[in-house]
Amino acid sequence: MTTTTDPLAPGRTSYRLLFILAAVVFALDQATKLWIVHLSGFPHGFYPPFGGMEIIPGFFSLVYTTNAGAAWGILEGRGSILLGIAVIALGTIYFFRRELELSRTPMQLAFGLIIGGILGNSLDRLVHGHVIDFLDVHLGFYRWPTFNIADSGIVVGCAFYIYLSFRSPGPPPEPTGQQV
Repeated sequence: MTTTTDPLAPGRTSYRLLFILAAVVFALDQATKLWIVHLSGFPHGFYPPFGGMEIIPGFFSLVYTTNAGAAWGILEGRGSILLGIAVIALGTIYFFRRELELSRTPMQLAFGLIIGGILGNSLDRLVHGHVIDFLDVHLGFYRWPTFNIADSGIVVGCAFYIYLSFRSPGPPPEPTGQQV
């Protein structure tokens, strides 16, 4: 396992890339939500042609909507439970940081996206009581649930982590004590 040490804290692993990426995802998420709510002029809850802006006709729009639950409205109105899950997830990542190999750059990329997304949506729940969503994708007959930058960070980070998990070699096999 390769580790990078922080020159400011000898002997400690540097998670600088993880923190930077988490901060970037968080900042982009909050800045885009601020724009949607206060500067876009989009009415809440309306989709093109009645509100929002169609970017790619028949496929992608910007809208202003909210979600008091998780993906697909799961746990609607249970913001405190979702905040608790977020705290548990962040605590688990911290507690298992060595097992998750967060000292490795690829893992810092994956978890930086995830952590930034968790923090972005958690702040929305704390401040507004719901999450602000604005990215609307539809595939003709199916409209994907509207989402945001934080959601994207979580999904892309999880997908990248799964990819890395299948790609990286597991631990070497234990010797059985048998000689061949």
